[in-house]
Amino acid sequence: MARTGSGALLSRRNIKLDSFLKRNTEQRVYERIRACEPCVVISDAVNKVYMHAVLSDECVYLTEYPPRTLTVAVTFRHVRDIELVKDLPDFLSGKDQERCQHIRITYVTEKPAARGRDWLRRDRRAGLPPAAPSSRRISHCPTIPHNLEGYPAHGEQITEEIHLLKPTRSASCPNPETLGLLRVPHPPSQPPSLYSAASSPTSPLSPSDHRLNLRTEPGQVPRRIGSVLSRLLRRDCVDSREQREAELHLYVVSQTSRLYLHLQSSWNSFIILSSELLQDGIRLESLYLLLQELKTAAHRNIALRRVFWRSSEVCDFLVQTLEESLHGCQSLSGVYTADQLLLSTLLVQTLAVMFRETEVEPARLSLLSAKKGALASRMLLALICDPEPPTQNQESLIDCELQTLLAEYLDAACSLLFELLLLGHEASRCASADNFLCVGWILRILQPHPHLLSFISYQAQQVVLVVSDPQDSVLSPPQSVLLFQRCRLLLACLQYNSQLTQHLQANFREEFRYFVKLPCAEEKLPAHYPISQPTLRLVEQILTLILHR
Repeated sequence: MARTGSGALLSRRNIKLDSFLKRNTEQRVYERIRACEPCVVISDAVNKVYMHAVLSDECVYLTEYPPRTLTVAVTFRHVRDIELVKDLPDFLSGKDQERCQHIRITYVTEKPAARGRDWLRRDRRAGLPPAAPSSRRISHCPTIPHNLEGYPAHGEQITEEIHLLKPTRSASCPNPETLGLLRVPHPPSQPPSLYSAASSPTSPLSPSDHRLNLRTEPGQVPRRIGSVLSRLLRRDCVDSREQREAELHLYVVSQTSRLYLHLQSSWNSFIILSSELLQDGIRLESLYLLLQELKTAAHRNIALRRVFWRSSEVCDFLVQTLEESLHGCQSLSGVYTADQLLLSTLLVQTLAVMFRETEVEPARLSLLSAKKGALASRMLLALICDPEPPTQNQESLIDCELQTLLAEYLDAACSLLFELLLLGHEASRCASADNFLCVGWILRILQPHPHLLSFISYQAQQVVLVVSDPQDSVLSPPQSVLLFQRCRLLLACLQYNSQLTQHLQANFREEFRYFVKLPCAEEKLPAHYPISQPTLRLVEQILTLILHR
């Protein structure tokens, strides 16, 4: 089913469902429906029942066939995973088995099955475990026979969005609230510990804690503790010990159904987390965990990265938070704090992830070039910092740790600046007068920054150290990528900005002459890395430009 400009459904094959939705939902709800699809449903409430799945941008509803009530089956806030299962359902036969698309939605409930409503109590009296799909059939919903012949055609779709229901339902159908759920993010495989030894993995961090203690090794994805995130992400105050995992199974007997794609798109849009990130008075620990979730989800899913650029709210919030965190985090003595270095690093890493593989997303260029590049300018100026702030005692353990955290931030800042320079290179090759975000423009925006020269000097020093250090015989893949990004940054400075060229030639000519050798760089970069040869070409170009008089 699809809508015309007036909101009417193009498809007449499911006029009864459309009429039901119009009558039983408020206008703003009806207008936000994305898709409808007939399918066989297995859940805690029903077992192999032929129903309609109605998809909005916030949840999945179920309605009987023909429609009589509309029930919330799962909200995207509570979803952990949506996957397409390759199997042959035993309750189908023949071509129906082969055509079937089995969609499994995994979520976490706020309450255990033992506290369910009447329909769950009846199941327990029948001796069924609460978490298993009920064998009882809802009397007013037609159950699916062994094969699906004779049932209505599948595949009608709606292409807009929905929200809330009118308070009307049949007394014979489960209360929509009985399927309210809680979302806990899907943890990565083999995750490292998120907390330090001094922190409890089951307790939220106290605001009085001096530091977040949320560091992980470079290149690793931190584990997000479910019990902590449940307290951060849910709206109702429910003890995390009352949660349990559940599943909703949708069997669509059509090879051309787009329900799975619609579900993935709606879920991706929802988990941008803008409502949680933008809430007033959010604690530092809560913000850090939400950003970890956003970064990890975006790293895995390109659709989410594209959605990120279609609204300015979240991007603007990340840039503003970086401005306040990094440039407002220094005390009167000018010393960075560990908390805000950690947060600043995560903010920059999250922004960098959002740039990857979104070059063809028109919304990205529109957002960054709006108001003469105001947001892009703020992002550029916010990420530059002083790589050598004053410290109380260079030998103290605290200062050594702060230096390590600052080095991690500077690595992340280089990666984000690299992504912005790629955007600039694309604009440089574009003849359009509207696309002014070229490399020269980027460097002109950065030029007045008081710490630009020291920032670029730090990046040049790291290139010299990495290439010439005899202790590290071979670079790891993340180290190789970072070296490539630093080389692209230095080359852009040498090619597009005379002031930076003079600075690099005056301060690093001797270091590059005596310590940066191509044979040594070749030993550092394994031949089987695809990035090795491009990096070596960059090193050669940098040597030529720095040593040139």
